[in-house]
Amino acid sequence: MAGRSNVTDAQPAQRLSNPWVVLFTLLVVSIFNFADRYLITGLIGDIKAEFNVDDGYMGLLIGPAFVVLYVVAGVPIARLADKSSRVKIIAAGCVMWSACTLATGFATGPVTLALARVGVGIGEAAFAAPAYSLLADYFRPERRGMAYAILGLATYFGQIAGQAGGPALGAAFGWHAAFWIMGAPGILLGLLVVMLIREPQRATSGPSAVVQIPFMTIVQRLKATPAYLLMMGSMGMGTLSGVAFGFWGPELFSRVYAMDPVQAKSAFAISFGLSGMAGMLCFGFLADRLSQRDKVWPLRLSGIALACATTMILFATWSDSFRIALLFAVPAGLLGGGWSVGFMAMLQYLLPVQFRASATALFLAVTTLLGFFLGPWLAGEISSQLGNGGDALRIGLSCIMPVGFLGGWLALLASRRIERDRLALADE
Repeated sequence: MAGRSNVTDAQPAQRLSNPWVVLFTLLVVSIFNFADRYLITGLIGDIKAEFNVDDGYMGLLIGPAFVVLYVVAGVPIARLADKSSRVKIIAAGCVMWSACTLATGFATGPVTLALARVGVGIGEAAFAAPAYSLLADYFRPERRGMAYAILGLATYFGQIAGQAGGPALGAAFGWHAAFWIMGAPGILLGLLVVMLIREPQRATSGPSAVVQIPFMTIVQRLKATPAYLLMMGSMGMGTLSGVAFGFWGPELFSRVYAMDPVQAKSAFAISFGLSGMAGMLCFGFLADRLSQRDKVWPLRLSGIALACATTMILFATWSDSFRIALLFAVPAGLLGGGWSVGFMAMLQYLLPVQFRASATALFLAVTTLLGFFLGPWLAGEISSQLGNGGDALRIGLSCIMPVGFLGGWLALLASRRIERDRLALADE
């Protein structure tokens, strides 16, 4: 297969899955991953009404309650993925987060709801780093941009399913049933992963052998790698900006424009989601084409797109009408839809295979902590202090989102260091 990496060439006797079957299986898993993550944001109003909580608590619930154990569990899970079956780890995580999504529907108060969200976070920690590492073994570097872009479509399919499908299900059957309906299929999907994907055999000897390197040794090597640190800061700032808007945006539209919540949240999810999908695919295509000239181009594109997307979502936040806000959704999605692809493609290019999954998990742990912990919580807390209204939420978001400009600048700085730092990591 043209998409397969050099791993398949090194292990000709092993029969592997078709790379595109692997990719689309992981895409479906990832869609449920993000749908379960975004589902609660589409049901904020119903949950607040039943449990009598404010924006600050909901921000805590959709941010820190989810992300703390997502981060804590992510690194040891990735360490396991560097030396054992990534396929089994992904399957187990899928079953766990789906079961905890089901459990969310059985919540009887704020505490049990928070505990279920913690469980979702632990399960989802088993997906990202092993999945990107697995795809790096199935696709050559010059094809990874499009592969990661296709996987990245799950963000928007999941957003639409969670933020548009969730309120529709909630209106029809109640918000508890929405979690049951969205969570149940993922349990079967976890079993399907094991049936469809074969784990590539990794070398046990020679220069490409995968040897378990002590974690603190990895940390010390990464601390001395400026490109890695700059990319981490850049993606962290971009995630902080984008996640705050992505999680609170549907609620903002509902409050500011005095619309029916289901209609407003569906329009938000579909408008930003569809344009984001188009942006993701365009970014993957451009990244693959330009990386044939210079492997660093995907990261440069990410920095430019992140800064421009931040501008667009600020305009959307302060638009005078719902129609104008939706017009800004198109450029915001096109520019913001793919910038994370450049980071993940560049990360797999930068990192040695010996600790690729561990270093990716550490990267995602820090960027996720910044984005998912601080973004939704701070925006919600500022809104609570200002009265929980539409303008209060606008101000809360506007205090957070401009850090995306800093993220774009850091990405451009990182692009200047990639090649020399890659060679330094390979030589150690």
